Amino acid sequence: MNRPNVFVRIYRFYRDGFASMTTGRTLWLVIIVKLAIMFLVIKLFFMPNTLKEKAPRGHEADYVEQQVTRGAE
Repeated sequence: MNRPNVFVRIYRFYRDGFASMTTGRTLWLVIIVKLAIMFLVIKLFFMPNTLKEKAPRGHEADYVEQQVTRGAE
């Protein structure tokens, strides 16, 4: 008897599992939306674009090199 490839078996396992879900789909949707909102908020408020603010346009690589080699001020 010839068994299918392990990746095919894994794909079929998840496909069949998600196809028979009812409440699980709603929960996965809530989880995905929640993660997207969390990362969006974190990106906007806690990760400023320092490179855009401090490096002149076209010289971003030079700015990064200076910061890495001599340390942040």
